[in-house]
Amino acid sequence: MKKLVLTGAAGRLGSYLREPLTQLCEELVSSDLVEDIGKTYPGERYQKADLNSLEEIEALLDGAEMVVHFGAIGDEAPFEQILGPNIIGAYNIWEAAHRKGLRRVVYASSIHAVGMHKRQDFIGTDAPHRPDTFYGLAKCFAEDLASMYWDKRGLEAVCMRILSCAQVTNARALGTWLSYDDLIQLVTRAIDTPTTGFSVVYGVSNNDRAPVDNGKAQFLGYRPKDNAEIYAEKILAEEPHPDATDPAQMHHGGPFAAVELGNSGLATMKIVDDKKSA
Repeated sequence: MKKLVLTGAAGRLGSYLREPLTQLCEELVSSDLVEDIGKTYPGERYQKADLNSLEEIEALLDGAEMVVHFGAIGDEAPFEQILGPNIIGAYNIWEAAHRKGLRRVVYASSIHAVGMHKRQDFIGTDAPHRPDTFYGLAKCFAEDLASMYWDKRGLEAVCMRILSCAQVTNARALGTWLSYDDLIQLVTRAIDTPTTGFSVVYGVSNNDRAPVDNGKAQFLGYRPKDNAEIYAEKILAEEPHPDATDPAQMHHGGPFAAVELGNSGLATMKIVDDKKSA
């Protein structure tokens, strides 16, 4: 395609998507709130834009065919903080995409949209929303927004419910891990599948212990290759015995299912900041 837009490009996941996305378009416009993203890849340019501003987002999407929307607060926070970038920002992305004639929004949704379902339930992509936090609630809003804009305005969307796209540092991640290579494949399939309508797919690798079912999203052609089981022996030797009464152990949302609303869910997750440099 001629022009593709990536929001949240300065974030950890965005850093792994920038270079591969330049291979799918003549021009990749990467966007975030930072003044300077640093070195850019061939075919990429940076354009600062605030998700809270519909005017700035319209200017960002002008001439694009699709937008890959990863920009947002990436953790639980008080509702007043989530409201702007995660909820109003989602509306601005879809509304601007409609006004500018884009074909599709590829959206970084989250397992936290369904985080209060029990892990033993092996939920599919049609599981009803059960958010675990204000962060998860914002993901529900964006998914419903995507569904409505498809039904009412014909704007396609692929909502990728990402589980744990980070280094495997705990037992939960043996099921929830999404490797960076599989993330790239997932986003690529969400872009190059000819027609998607409104679709939901789980962002998870080919883990033996994966707790979700992507059966109804097979048409996207996403076939993850990596398996967190290679880390199992080391992780399980280091982990304490799980507590069956702990909501973090029993629900899909993990620590997000256990925290008080408005409190960080990432604080206890030992996320390794291995952001890629251009």
